[in-house]
Amino acid sequence: MRVKWSGRFEGYSFAHFKKDLLSGTIVGIIAVPLAMSFAIASGVKPEYGIYTAIIAGILISLLGGSKFQIGGPTGAFVPILLGVVLVYGYENLLIAGLMAGIMLLLMGMFKLGSLIKFIPRPVTVGFTAGIAVIIFTGQIGNFLGLTNMEQHEKFHMNVYEIVSNIDTVNFYSLLVGIISFALILMAPKVLPKVPGALIGIIVSSVVTVLFLQGHVATIGSTYGAIPNTLPQFHIPEITFERIYMLIGPAFVIAMLGGIESLLSAVVADGMTNSKHNSNRELIGQGVANIVTPFFGGIPATGAIARTATNIKSGAVSPLSGVIHGIFVLITLLLLAPLAVHIPLASLAPVLMMVAWNMSERHHFVHILKLKSGDSLVLCITFLLTVFMSLTVAVMAGLILAVILFAKSMSDSLTVSKVLPNLKNDNGKVQPHFVADLHDCPQISIYTIEGPLFFGAAEKFEHTMLKTIQENPKVFILRMRKVPYIDSTGEEYFRNILQNIKASGGIVFLTNVQPGLEQMLKRSGLYDLMEEEHFYHTTNEAISAAFQYIQLNKCIGCTHYVLEECRLLSNGVPLPEQELLVQKKLTEATI
Repeated sequence: MRVKWSGRFEGYSFAHFKKDLLSGTIVGIIAVPLAMSFAIASGVKPEYGIYTAIIAGILISLLGGSKFQIGGPTGAFVPILLGVVLVYGYENLLIAGLMAGIMLLLMGMFKLGSLIKFIPRPVTVGFTAGIAVIIFTGQIGNFLGLTNMEQHEKFHMNVYEIVSNIDTVNFYSLLVGIISFALILMAPKVLPKVPGALIGIIVSSVVTVLFLQGHVATIGSTYGAIPNTLPQFHIPEITFERIYMLIGPAFVIAMLGGIESLLSAVVADGMTNSKHNSNRELIGQGVANIVTPFFGGIPATGAIARTATNIKSGAVSPLSGVIHGIFVLITLLLLAPLAVHIPLASLAPVLMMVAWNMSERHHFVHILKLKSGDSLVLCITFLLTVFMSLTVAVMAGLILAVILFAKSMSDSLTVSKVLPNLKNDNGKVQPHFVADLHDCPQISIYTIEGPLFFGAAEKFEHTMLKTIQENPKVFILRMRKVPYIDSTGEEYFRNILQNIKASGGIVFLTNVQPGLEQMLKRSGLYDLMEEEHFYHTTNEAISAAFQYIQLNKCIGCTHYVLEECRLLSNGVPLPEQELLVQKKLTEATI
C-alpha cells in the first residue's frame, strides 16, 4: 500500500527515501568535524557543537521553510559567539541564543522575513568577508601549534598574540596541519564523493596517534573527553539583569541568523528551482534556537555549504536534514571516545578552508572594481567587522547605504520647465524650447520626474521658488513620473502651494498617478488644491489655464512664448493672435 503525502512530502516514495538517506548521511559525515571545529573556534567545548548539529539540525529541517535547508553551527557565528563567551561566559551565551530564537520566532510570526532581503549586497559581502578574515587568522595559532596564546574579542589583539608567540611554533603541529591541509585540497580530485575534510582529519589523526602522540595538542588534551551520551536537559538561570545585559548580542545573533538562513534558502532555490517560505524559515530557525540552549547547544542557522552538498547529493525532502541530525547523534554515541585523538592542528585547515570558501572574494573584488558608493559601503562594513564588531559594521554599512541611496535618488529628481514645441508636428513639450527670450510670463509648465522625498524636496522647492518670484498666474505641474511623496516632500509641497496662492497664482496638476493621489488626499494637499485643479492631460490643463488668465487681456510682454505671438508685431489683430495661440496649445499632443 502506497502512503500518500502532502505538502513538502507530496508524491514521496521509497525511492525518494533512499536518496534522502544517502544525502543525509553524506551531510552528516561533513557536519561532525565542522560542528566540533565551529564550537572550538567559538570558545566552547566541541561536544556543544555536536549537540547543536543534532537538535537544531533536525528542528530546522522539520519546521523551516526550505525543503533542503541544513541547519547547525556555522562559521558566520564564530566571531560573535566567541565575543559573547569571552565577555559574558558560556552560560550567558545559552541565554543570548534563547533570546535570539525568540526574536527570530517573532520575526517569522509577524511576517518580517521579506524585510531582510532589503539589506544591501555590499553590506552582506562586507561583513561575510570580514568574518572570513577573523576565522582564518583565528586558526593560525592552532595550525602552528603556538603556546601561551590568549583569546581576545578584538582582531588586532589576537594578531598581536600570534606575533608575540611566533617563537613557540610547534613543528610537529605544523606538520600535522600541512598533512591535513594537503589532503583536504587533494582528496576531492582522487575521491570526489568523499569529503576532503574528513579524509584530512582522519589521516592526520592516525599519523599523530602512531608517531607524534604527546607532541601535538589534541581535543582530549585541551578539552578533555567527549561524552558519548545524549545531551542533558538544563534550564539556564534567566534573570532580568541578564536579559537586559544580553539584549544587544541576542539581537545581533538573531539578525545574522536570519540573514544567513534566508541566504542559504535562496541558494537552495536557485539550485533546485524551488521556492522557500521566508517567514516559515524564520519560525523554524526561531524554534530551533529556543530549544537548543536547553541541551547545551550554541546558536544555529542555515549552513550554505552543507545545504548545497545536501542538494548535490540528491536530497528530495526535509527528511535528509533529519537523517543528517540522526547520523550525527549515532556518531556521538558510538565514536565520541575516538574524537579525543583529533589534533587541533588537523581541525585548523578545515576552518581555514571554510573561511576561504565563505569569503565572497569574487563578489568582493567585483564590487570594489565598481569604484562607486557600493564600493565604499563594502570597505567600511568589511573594516569595521574586522577591527570593531559585526554590530557596528552592519549598522554603519546600512546607514551609509541609505545615505548614498538617498543622495542617488535626490540626483535622479528632475524639475524641468517646458513648453510645447510648435515647430514640431507632434507639439510635444520640451525643456530646450524654453529660453530667456522665449517664455511665457503667465503660464509656467514643469515636468517633474522622480520621488519627492526628504533628499530631493529642497531641490524641488528651490526651482519652484525662483519661478514664483516672476509672478506667473498659472503653474502646471506634470506629475506622471512622480511615484511617491514622503512627509518632508509633502511639507515642502505645501509651502510652495501657499507661496503661489499668496502671490495670486494657481496650481494645476496633470497625470497624477492613483497611488500618489491617495497620498495627497491623506496629507490634505488634495483638499488644499481643490479637486477641479487636477487634470488627466496637459492639454486639458493648458486649456483651463487660458480660460483662467483670459488671454484677451494678455499682458504686452517682450518675452513672447510662441512664434505665433510675433504675429502681433506684423499687424495681426490681438484677438486673432490669441485664438491662434490657444488653438496651437490645446491641439498639441503632449
